[in-house]
Amino acid sequence: MNPQRFFAELKRRNVYKVGAVYVVIAWLLIQAGSILFPTFEAPGWVMKVFVTVVAAGFPIALILAWAFELTPQGLKRTEFADELPRKSARSHAWIYVVVIAGAISVSLFFLGRYTASLGAGARQTESSEKSIAVLPFENLSDDKANAYFATGIQDEIMTRLAKIADLKVISRTSTQQYQSKPGNLSQIAKQLGVVHVLEGSVQKVGDQVRVNVQLIRADHDSHVWAETYDRKLTDIFGVESDIAKSIAQSLQAKLSGREEQAFAVQPTGNPEAYDAYLRGLAAEGESIRSVYSIQKAISFYKRAVHVDPNFALAWARLSCAHSRLYPSFGDSTEAAKRALETAQKLQPDSPEMLLALAQYQYSELRDYDAAGKSFLRVSKMLPGSSEIPAALAQIARHQGKWEKAVAYYEQALVLDPRNAELLTETADNYLDLRRFDNALKLYDRALEIRPNDLDLLASKAGIYLAQGNLTLAARCLEGVNALTPSYEAVPEKVAQLIFERNYREAVQLLETRFAQFQFGSELEVGIFQEFLASSRLLSGDIAGAKASAEQARNILAVLCKNQPDNDFPAIHLARTYAILGDKESAYKEAERVIAILQNDAIRHPCAEENLALIDASFGNNARAISILAHLLQIPYQSSLYATPLTPALLRLDPTWDALRSDPTFQKLCQDQAH
Repeated sequence: MNPQRFFAELKRRNVYKVGAVYVVIAWLLIQAGSILFPTFEAPGWVMKVFVTVVAAGFPIALILAWAFELTPQGLKRTEFADELPRKSARSHAWIYVVVIAGAISVSLFFLGRYTASLGAGARQTESSEKSIAVLPFENLSDDKANAYFATGIQDEIMTRLAKIADLKVISRTSTQQYQSKPGNLSQIAKQLGVVHVLEGSVQKVGDQVRVNVQLIRADHDSHVWAETYDRKLTDIFGVESDIAKSIAQSLQAKLSGREEQAFAVQPTGNPEAYDAYLRGLAAEGESIRSVYSIQKAISFYKRAVHVDPNFALAWARLSCAHSRLYPSFGDSTEAAKRALETAQKLQPDSPEMLLALAQYQYSELRDYDAAGKSFLRVSKMLPGSSEIPAALAQIARHQGKWEKAVAYYEQALVLDPRNAELLTETADNYLDLRRFDNALKLYDRALEIRPNDLDLLASKAGIYLAQGNLTLAARCLEGVNALTPSYEAVPEKVAQLIFERNYREAVQLLETRFAQFQFGSELEVGIFQEFLASSRLLSGDIAGAKASAEQARNILAVLCKNQPDNDFPAIHLARTYAILGDKESAYKEAERVIAILQNDAIRHPCAEENLALIDASFGNNARAISILAHLLQIPYQSSLYATPLTPALLRLDPTWDALRSDPTFQKLCQDQAH
C-alpha cells in the first residue's frame, strides 16, 4: 500500500481522532483511579492491573476505529460504509465515544476475567487456611498394647472434622506414617497440602483417659490452641466432639445446624463395645490389600455389636467389612445384609449407614447406578472424606468412564495424598489403561510410605512381567515365599516362576503353602488348588494335576451354587473344569461368567479372556486368537494377570503354547504398539 494513501485512510477513518480522545480519557481515568483506589483501601496490585488494562485498550480502540465507520444507517463495517451514498458532513464526536466505550468494554471484560481469577486465588488461599492434618496421637499408657486406643481417638476426631464442609481435612491413612511429634512440621504440612497440624497424646489407665492436644500453624511453627482433657472412658465421645469443635472455631470454619447435631451424637454408652470398635478400626488400617486385616476387623466389630446390640456405627462398619470381602474372598452376602439392615433400623440417616449401603450396593449387588447415587448423597455429609471420591472412581471404572475415574482419583488424593492404599488404587486404574509409567510412579510413592511392602512390590512385578522383563520382576518378588501372608504376592511369584518355565519350583512353593500355611477361607483354598493343578499340569504331573483340580472343583462348585452372582469363584471353576477335561462344564461356566459381567465395562473383558483360555485348552484356536486380538486393544481388569493383556504376556505365558504355530498369534506377540 502507498504510505501516503495509508495515512490518508487513517485520517479519513478518524483513527487519529479516536486515538487522541482515548489518550485524554485514559489519562483522566488513571488520575481518578489513583485517588479512589487508596480511598477504598484497595491492594496495590489493583492500580497496576487497572493501568495495564487501560493501556491494553488503546490498540483495541484503534482497531475498532479502522474497522467501523459511522453512517446515517448506523455503525457499519468500513467496507460496507464505503458503498453507501455520502451525505453532508456532520459532527462525528459521538463516534469517538462509541469506539472508546467499546474498547474499554472489551478491556473491562478481560479485567473481570483476570480479577475473577485473582479472586479465586484469594478464595483458595482463604480456603487453604482452613486446612488441617491430624498427626498420630502418642500412646502414653504404660501398656503399649493400648496403641490402638490412641489411633482410634485420632480417627474419631478426624471423622468428626471430615463432616465440616468448610474444612479441608487430610485422612488418617495419609497421616499415620508420621511420628506423633515430628520436628519437621512445615515439611509435613507441605507434603499434605495443609496449613495447620494437630498433635496429641492419649494416656489410658483403667477407666480414666487423659487427652492432650495442640493445634499448630506449621509454616510459622506457632501454637494456635492447646488443651488437656481428663475424662472417664464413658465420656470419651464428649472429648472427641469438644476437640473437633475447638479446632473448627480456631480455624473460623462455619458449622451448619446438621454438622452441630452430628457432633452431639454418642455412638455407644458401653466402654467395652467402644474399645472393640476402636480395635476394629486399627485392624483395618494394618494392610493395604490384605483380606486378613479385614477379617480381623470383622471379629472386633462382631464383638462390639455383641456387647452393645444398639451400636449402629459398629453395625455399619461390620456391614462395610463384609461387603469388601465378598467379591474376592467369598464372604457371605447375608452377613453384610443383616448388619446393614440393623444399622438402618438404628440410625437410618447417618452418613456411616449410608456408606455401608453404598458399599453393599457396589460390592454385592453390583448396582453401580444406585451405589453412585448413595455415595453422592453421603458426600454432602462427609465432604472431607477421600473414601467417597475413591469409591466414585471405582464405579466410573465399571461404567467404562475412564477419564472420569482418573479425575475422581485425583480429587481423592487431594484429601489423602499420602494414603498408600489410595495411591495403589489410582495406580491400578492406570494399569487397566496400560499407562504403566504412571502406575509405576504411584507404586513408588506408595513404597516411600510403606517400604518393602510385598503387595506393592508384587504389583510392580506384574508390570515388569507385562513388559517382558523377567529380571526386574524376580527382583521385586525376592522376599515372597510359600508362607507370605498375601493374597496378591504369592500368585505373582507363581506367575514369575511359570513364565521362566521353572514349573517344578512353582509346584514346590504351592505344595509348601498347602502343607504349612493357614488359609483364610474356603475360596482361597479352592483358588490355590486350581493354581497348583495348572502348575502340576505344566510340569507334566497329570495325575497330581487331576487330584488338585478335583479338590478345587469340589470347593468352588459349592461356592458358585451359594453365590450365583459372584464371578470370581466361577472364573476359577471354569478353568478347573478345563484342567479336568470336562469341556461341557468348562464352557457352561465360562458363558455364565460372561452373562454375570455383561454390563461391567472393566470386568466383562476378563470373562472373554477366560473364554479364550478355555478355547485354547480345547483346540478352538481361531476364536481364542480373535478374542486375544480384541483384548489387546481395550482397557480392562484382567483375571489372569496384574495388567491387561500385552504382547509380552502372550510370548511368556505357556498357557498360550497351543496357539504358537498360528501366524496370526505370532503377529500378536510381536506387535509392540500395544
